[in-house]
Amino acid sequence: MDWTGKIVLITGASAGIGEATARAVYARGAVPVLAARRGDLLLKLADELPGSMPVVVDVTTPDGPGAMVTAALAAHGRVDVLVNNAGQGLHVPLDQVVLDDFRAVLELNVVAALGVMQAVLPAMRAQGGGVIVNVSSGTSRRTIPGLGAYASTKSALNMLSAVAREEWAPDGIVVSNVYPTLTATDFHENLRAGAFDTGSRPPMAADTAENVAQVIVETVENGDAERVLTPGLR
Repeated sequence: MDWTGKIVLITGASAGIGEATARAVYARGAVPVLAARRGDLLLKLADELPGSMPVVVDVTTPDGPGAMVTAALAAHGRVDVLVNNAGQGLHVPLDQVVLDDFRAVLELNVVAALGVMQAVLPAMRAQGGGVIVNVSSGTSRRTIPGLGAYASTKSALNMLSAVAREEWAPDGIVVSNVYPTLTATDFHENLRAGAFDTGSRPPMAADTAENVAQVIVETVENGDAERVLTPGLR
């Protein structure tokens, strides 16, 4: 795949996996459209990637996904790749989950993710195709006490991705899921509630955001339905 000039819209681009993905596609000649809520970090990254486009947006607002896609189309006329990466954790035993916290994480991890997919869909259909990669979580493939509420949101995203892959294939749109494992980012410092409990599970070497970004790039290139990252596997 020739990435040169490809327009790549990345949500949650201000840090972590989103930032690493932006740097990876930029290095290959693509034009990243950087979308996130944290404007200070986003603008700093945009300064480091000349020609990239920052869009400060909250994708959980009713107009957020549409406004973000409209801005990308106004500037570039197309969106070739969407990396749906924005998300938040909730690490609390189920009997302690505050339902408002669960609703907020559902809104970001599931409802907003679908909203962004719907927002970009007309443009991809009109241009004859595109690629969508949804960033899920390895927790959705395991049973981990304390992570049930969070993992359930990613399980819902998995199903949305699988069905969208079937429904949108006739339009030339490829939808894929990537399942990161524990990754060395600020994700666990920005949980909706709870904390990452290292004492309740076996020691695990954290993956790097750069390795996850490389897997996302490979998934765009080869169109795999799923890529599951394994702890310790590089």
